[in-house]
Amino acid sequence: MTQVPDWLDRLAAQAQRFDVPRWWTPPNGSGRAAAVLMLFGEGPLGPDVLLIQRSTRGRRHPGQPAFPGGGVDPDDGGPVAAALREAEEETGVDPAGVHVLCTMPELYLSHSDNRVTPVIAWWREPSAVHAASPHEVESVERVPIAELVDPANRVTLRHPRGTAGPAFRVRGMLVWGFTAMVLDTVLREGGLERPWDPAQVEDLPQEVIDLASRS
Repeated sequence: MTQVPDWLDRLAAQAQRFDVPRWWTPPNGSGRAAAVLMLFGEGPLGPDVLLIQRSTRGRRHPGQPAFPGGGVDPDDGGPVAAALREAEEETGVDPAGVHVLCTMPELYLSHSDNRVTPVIAWWREPSAVHAASPHEVESVERVPIAELVDPANRVTLRHPRGTAGPAFRVRGMLVWGFTAMVLDTVLREGGLERPWDPAQVEDLPQEVIDLASRS
């Protein structure tokens, strides 16, 4: 069993006060409730976070790296239970070893019409993880924070629509979109971010665009 690190305690204390950008503000009464689990732990290479690579055959965001998560079912009773249930279904993580610290403000994704609540948690008793739902999940990775904050692994991605946002190249994955923007916020607010060059802009690869257009 490992103790919650100071940086994560500080992050949790201010998470509910994060400013929600206008484009992520949920419209009144719109969207389906959903939740994702931001599960931090202490791995062999230091602090890490659990990410999944979605299957290219899946119906939800095919091929994209993401946090475990999904829709809030009526039996869940709220986003925390939904995030833990989805993480167990997708990665086999044992919820009994997860210590939930807080939730972030709800974020609205217009593309999928979801109102997503990120749930921040500490993996006090790590369990083995794998692609427990192969039709939805291609692989599961514990990504070291040191790799996420390495300036060599960071880039700004430009979408054909003209929008741009932060991205990470880690563990053979291109982490972009919602997941990358939430990670960018958490690393910065947690005081973990290292200086990097946001002016290093690349176009979103065509194969990623093609996969995203299927969702």
